[in-house]
Amino acid sequence: MKPTIAVDLAKSVFEVAVSRHQGRVAERHRLSRARFLPFFAQRELVTVLLEACSSAHFWAREIEKLGHRVVLLPPHLVRPYRRRHHKTDRADAKALLEAFRNAEIHPVPAKSVEQQSLTALHRLRSGWLATRTARINAIRGVLRELGHTIPQGAGKVVPRVHELLDAESSIPFPLRAALIEACLEIEDLEQRARNASKQLEVLASEIPTVGHLLSVPGIGILTATALVAFVAEIHRFPSGRHFASYLGLCPRESSSGTIRRLGRISKRGDTYLRMLLIHGARSCLLAAKKRTEKLPLDTWVLDLEKRRGHNRAAVALANKMARIAWTVWREDRDYRIERMAA
Repeated sequence: MKPTIAVDLAKSVFEVAVSRHQGRVAERHRLSRARFLPFFAQRELVTVLLEACSSAHFWAREIEKLGHRVVLLPPHLVRPYRRRHHKTDRADAKALLEAFRNAEIHPVPAKSVEQQSLTALHRLRSGWLATRTARINAIRGVLRELGHTIPQGAGKVVPRVHELLDAESSIPFPLRAALIEACLEIEDLEQRARNASKQLEVLASEIPTVGHLLSVPGIGILTATALVAFVAEIHRFPSGRHFASYLGLCPRESSSGTIRRLGRISKRGDTYLRMLLIHGARSCLLAAKKRTEKLPLDTWVLDLEKRRGHNRAAVALANKMARIAWTVWREDRDYRIERMAA
């Protein structure tokens, strides 16, 4: 029987547990960063277990180059297998071996460098926009305390501040320089977010899957590139329902015996992906109201909105968009829109 090696990753010291029989650890090693890859280069081909955490995808690619099979396990599903009360590297490595024995824990696919580049651009862009929103809210709060209100809309904050500073207003002189700096920071953050969006468009033009996803109603450049970056491998989902459930867009179930109860959506999976899909569904719902020549999807979602309300209809449409995206992604084709007579 080929051994299985579990690795608890770290910055500089790696805890390695080698198992030749299920449930037993035959060898333990503590390796420095310089000795980590040579350790695997000198061993026979084995299965290597890693937690899908920071730097895991990089080490997975490097170990796979040596011919080993690498399995990335979700950290939140490995944690319950740590039996000791104290968290140690040895206990974490042993927990990886125990979690690997559970066939219901599905591994995480290792991301390529291109997919990690898309992921990083999305994370940086959303971080810059979050910081911009924080600065805008801070400026609104400061000016409100001084008796000045700013109309709704992020684009109206900086022009309104300049108007107040140019006019003879009651803004104290010591505060004027700080407000100017805050406005400059907001403009800089907006420019950085725009540059990241342009870079995403350039990368999207080189990925055929993104083109297929763009044909789905409600999915734009941001959502398409985010799906390719964060999901990585679509063939691990046997159906569109499994994919929608992975994104947290399926109802939470609480059933017993013959009674089945379906509640609100589970909200599991990546929050960023779910947010993009729901925002896309809202825009798609608004477009359906304005469209004179209705599509079959339009009639379905508008009827649902009348019966269940706007928010539930938007989430249901996001669920359907996820299932359509699963189909066009797996079949490597565009979404065909069928029009119907008015």
